[in-house]
Amino acid sequence: MIKAVIFDMDGLLIDTEKYHTACWIEAAREQGYEMTMETALKLRSLGAEYAAPMLKEEFGEGLNYEKLKAVKRNLMDRKLSEISVELKKGALELLSWLSGQNCKKAVATATRREKAEECLKSTGLWSYFDAVLSVTGVKHGKPMPDVYLEACKRLGEAPEDCLALEDSPNGAWSAVRAGCKTVMIPDLTPVPKELKDSLSGEAESLLDIIDIISDSKGLLNHIS
Repeated sequence: MIKAVIFDMDGLLIDTEKYHTACWIEAAREQGYEMTMETALKLRSLGAEYAAPMLKEEFGEGLNYEKLKAVKRNLMDRKLSEISVELKKGALELLSWLSGQNCKKAVATATRREKAEECLKSTGLWSYFDAVLSVTGVKHGKPMPDVYLEACKRLGEAPEDCLALEDSPNGAWSAVRAGCKTVMIPDLTPVPKELKDSLSGEAESLLDIIDIISDSKGLLNHIS
């Protein structure tokens, strides 16, 4: 039985992942590196402890990851100040429906806590959640399970009773490793072959999750 739903944020609830990847590429260029879209996509939700060695392997040990990350963060903050963040399809509908079912809800994001709060409040989503967790508050970032385990703890539910919704491979691996039932809603790339067998399902949008949870003949057979 699903007792709680845990959401990623960027690329799942709000349509911001495309800006994150663009800002990584721009930040790298400002630091003298030509980052490909393929590399930028691998950075989605990836914890700093894993991102730094990956980028150093590609660009050399001389790369200053903390400086690069700071430039990227400033570019992203500037972008967010210039745009009106759009919700992903079905976000409000699903959250409203879950509230009607008295289902607990949390966010487990790779975005720093204060920025996550700002984004959720500006889009009107903040009040829907019982807890908002950031990887900045746990020992290891995604794709390790720490942030999902902490979210389950905060909600007072066992991981196997929680449904995790993710848009990126790194995020999905984090939820899977935590023991959550995980459905991926791909944002910028399809589900990798090596991840498919570990997922409880795949959906096109958040609207589909209502059917997944409520339809006993659908994916609920695999996640309940």
